[in-house]
This record gives sequence, structure tokens and C-alpha cells, in this order.
Amino acid sequence: MSTPSQEDYLEAIWVLTNEKGYARVTDLAERLNISPASASKMVRRLHESGLLTYERYRGFSFTPRGRKTGRLLYARHQILERFLTHLAIGTPEDIHRIVEGIEHHFDVNRVGQIERLVTYIDEHPEWWDVFRRKGSS
Repeated sequence: MSTPSQEDYLEAIWVLTNEKGYARVTDLAERLNISPASASKMVRRLHESGLLTYERYRGFSFTPRGRKTGRLLYARHQILERFLTHLAIGTPEDIHRIVEGIEHHFDVNRVGQIERLVTYIDEHPEWWDVFRRKGSS
């Protein structure tokens, strides 16, 4: 698969593309709080890995494989945020920071168990309330 850094880029590109319809190196650099040169270098690497198509001075876009990977990475992030939100372990900012630290340790193809649990919690909030009360006793 990809490195954690590559995963962060792909997830950011996924978000930018969905928000704006496209992503540019400058947008990516701003979103990740890095230099445009660093963003450009990683875009070229992702192109070499077959995840993006890139033409100098013309921009980049996902390949089908890159689009699928970006979608899965974004979904993993959202599932983990939903799970930690149910655990009520902090503010939304705290939870986002925690997910940024742990998400790369969860294989995108194996996060389904957590997703099923989160969906069950969403559909059965009374069950979750009982579970949390028992845990605090």
C-alpha cells in the first residue's frame, strides 16, 4: 500500500476534489500546511505509483485506482471519527487530532468491523447509552 504520508495526501486530494471539483498543488499545500514544492514532489511520486495522472503545469487528477484508494482512506477517517465521537473522549478537534495519529494503523480494507459497530450504535442509541453507563460503574 502507501506510506502514511502518501495516505494523507490522497485523503486530502479526495476532500479537495469533492469540495471544489479539482485539486491543485497550491490547494494541497495549503490544506496540508506544507510548501508547494513538497506537495509537487509528492504529487509526482503518486503519479509514478499509478495513483495520479500528472502533467507539469497542467495539474493532476486521480487514476481509477487512486480515486478508489482516496475514497477508502477518507471513509476510514470518517468511521474512526464517528467511533471516537461515540466514545465521547474529547472535543471534535481532539478527536480529529487523535484520528490523525491512529488512522494509518488501520488497514482501509479491514475497518469494516468498526464501521458495523458504529452503524449499530447509530441505529440503537439506547443500547449504547446502557453500554456506556455500565462502563462508568
